[in-house]
Amino acid sequence: MRRALLPLISTLALVFSTTLQAQYDRFAYAITDLTKDGSSWNALRRLDLQTGAYSEVLLNGADLKTNVYDAASHKQLAQQNDARYGTLLQAPFSTGVAAAAYDRKNKRLYYTPMFIDQLRYIDLRTMKVYYVTGQAFTQFGNMQNDEAKIVTRMAITPDGTGYAITNDGNSVIRFTTGKKIKIEQMGPLVDDASNNGISIHNRCSSFGGDMVSDDRGDLYILSARNHVFKVNTQTKVATHLGSITGLSPNFTVNGAVVDGDGNLLVSSAVDGNTYFVVSPKDWSAKAYAASGGIFRSSDLANSNFLTSKSNGYTEKEIRKMIEPQDKFAKLISIYPNPATTSQITIQFNNIPPGNYMMELRDILGRSLMQRKIAVRASTESQTFDLAQNNAKGIYMVKVFDAGNSSVFSQKLVVQ
Repeated sequence: MRRALLPLISTLALVFSTTLQAQYDRFAYAITDLTKDGSSWNALRRLDLQTGAYSEVLLNGADLKTNVYDAASHKQLAQQNDARYGTLLQAPFSTGVAAAAYDRKNKRLYYTPMFIDQLRYIDLRTMKVYYVTGQAFTQFGNMQNDEAKIVTRMAITPDGTGYAITNDGNSVIRFTTGKKIKIEQMGPLVDDASNNGISIHNRCSSFGGDMVSDDRGDLYILSARNHVFKVNTQTKVATHLGSITGLSPNFTVNGAVVDGDGNLLVSSAVDGNTYFVVSPKDWSAKAYAASGGIFRSSDLANSNFLTSKSNGYTEKEIRKMIEPQDKFAKLISIYPNPATTSQITIQFNNIPPGNYMMELRDILGRSLMQRKIAVRASTESQTFDLAQNNAKGIYMVKVFDAGNSSVFSQKLVVQ
């Protein structure tokens, strides 16, 4: 059995990487000032990674006249007049933004202002701004005059979970995306024993910067002082991987995204001369060619992931990857899996008769196909044709009952 799985291990690694490469964003959202030389971090632009050209301002986050809405009710929020700060805290990017993450599935840009204890997001389809009310984001309160408590790193992992980390690494925050947003405090990061004295909590080496996720859900923090740490989101252990070489002397890493080639593009809030492209193979940097110069930027965001450096998946990981889940996990099966043709069959065994819905989703959660299924017999099978343009990769097959509750989920590998 182990010998038979070896080709599958290599294939899974290959198709997983191929799927991600095919879906790379060729752009990044950039938090900038309204002007190239400013440093208020109050404007949202979109950067074309291939041409180096910026869009016009998509959102002026300093505009107090911008209507804002409650994330849960979607009702417009009335403007509040704070006894101490007046209306200062009402503007979308008030106090500046240094942490943002792009949710490709829901077309949202999540962010938090530096001195306002609140998670917010922009619906990029409508450009409406929503505030998550009733849940403190850091629980440190507004306008905390403590550099260590500011959130400057935010990313969304492949499963749609958002993470944010304070400058000092003592507060890891996890949040869900979608209709019902839940914010959870996870506690501090822990230094790996191999860090050789370079702590994730050290102000001189490890504050600030940005972070991205890899395709397996691990986080990579690039600090403002150009050190790189890998964070396991399950254990919260931060492992120092090295420091970025080849940057200009005054460059501080403040924004980071994965580009279309699988490298990292980093921006600076201090150096206004260039961005840099960083290779994750050895953390070496080279200047990025921008067509009309660059805007200094406090943060960059897109939905690309680093490709993990694993040579393949273990047998245990493969079994776990395609293991069925949910209520009818033992009553429904998919074959062939991995699929080597354009057809798959779903077998139903002794599930309650009724109407069901099968849905095929891609790795980012987007719906690619839906089919109604009427189950009448105790044993029944249905064959479906996959679209010809379905690339090799990993997909999710879900089955919903008449009440729209998920009763079966399983990953499908298409070779």
